[in-house]
Amino acid sequence: MPTAPPTRATERLVLVLSAGFAALEGYDLACYGVTVPSLLADPAVDADKASAGTVGSLVAIGMLVGAAICAATIRRAGSRRLLIGGAALFSLGMFVCAIAPGFALFGAARFGVGVGLGIVLPTVTAYVADLSAPGRRARNVGIMMSGYAAGALLAPLLGAALLTGGSWRWIYVIGAAPALVLLPLAIRLLPESPVHAADGPAPGPGRGELFGLRPLLAPGVRGATLLFWAMSFCGLLLVFGISTWLPTIMQTAGYSLGSSLLQTAAMWVGAGVGMVLGGKIADRVGIKPVVAVAFLAGAASLLVMSARPALGLLFLLMFVSGLGLIGSQVLTNAYIVGHHPPELRGRAIGWALSIGRLGAIAGPLLGAAILSSGLGVAWNFYLFAVPGVLGALLAAAVPAIRSRSTADPDTPRVTA
Repeated sequence: MPTAPPTRATERLVLVLSAGFAALEGYDLACYGVTVPSLLADPAVDADKASAGTVGSLVAIGMLVGAAICAATIRRAGSRRLLIGGAALFSLGMFVCAIAPGFALFGAARFGVGVGLGIVLPTVTAYVADLSAPGRRARNVGIMMSGYAAGALLAPLLGAALLTGGSWRWIYVIGAAPALVLLPLAIRLLPESPVHAADGPAPGPGRGELFGLRPLLAPGVRGATLLFWAMSFCGLLLVFGISTWLPTIMQTAGYSLGSSLLQTAAMWVGAGVGMVLGGKIADRVGIKPVVAVAFLAGAASLLVMSARPALGLLFLLMFVSGLGLIGSQVLTNAYIVGHHPPELRGRAIGWALSIGRLGAIAGPLLGAAILSSGLGVAWNFYLFAVPGVLGALLAAAVPAIRSRSTADPDTPRVTA
């Protein structure tokens, strides 16, 4: 459908506010892994490794639900409404986490956080893509998601400062508070996506479209759709498995809590660099090779970490693992929204992240199983290297989409 090209001023406004939402989301996701050691040590919470793994997966289940809500309703509700509503939901969930008297309510609140996060991530990715010039699309998605990495980086830094002598609850209070400023600004300043504004927004998908799935499974599109789903499974297994358990894994390997949290911070610095640099390179050389190389770099860094290298090299490997294993998932999201025509973009990213949440559910559970099994700590690195290699192979296999535009059914649309 024809839409007016976005202005540079609009792009900048959208990037700043969207990066703020992404920062809240990154912080909210990373703070659980940061606080797991403190939760396990708090007798009032009464948590063990198995229940901590279950709560980590509850977030992923909530994100699966949220991403499905996004995919099924984005054409009807519009990106702007979903973005603001999802952010309000996960901020409320963070506040409940801060005041929860026991682990059951804490887990329920984390599920609510997950639903909000699941709505926001695909929505904000599609929203930024809609409001970006084609030649800057991958770059802008990378810049926006560097806010995600900045928020996730803040969580271990605050943890290192607060958790050695303070309560884990402050980590969640800090996660909820910024929404009080960001949400009113977004309501006042953010425009609707031109794709949805042109529709008014459009009616939602009808029964025959299976909640927006039918066009994604049509001939010429189906192969790419299934490969993107599998890539998201691998990428989100890595993001959730590593972000939930990395500080605990490194403590098990003999490092102090403070050192483990700083290593986690190095990983998120690498993730942020990978998102921005990878997006810029992808706009120049194509995103497929960039995603494949990112997955492989992350897997290789994990295998080297399993040998327990010197501390200086370990921090460098943490940086590379973040660039590869977390940056690769963000670049996969950019790959998806750039690969599809505008009318399919929100549905494609929503369903890919919804199906991919099965990997996000599996990641914390697999990490908990390895840590509780008595196997050596190196097996955690071996476990998470496998989906990194698989993700690279899947990225290399994605074909061009050959589908008919909904705006002009007689015109085939080919996207590399």
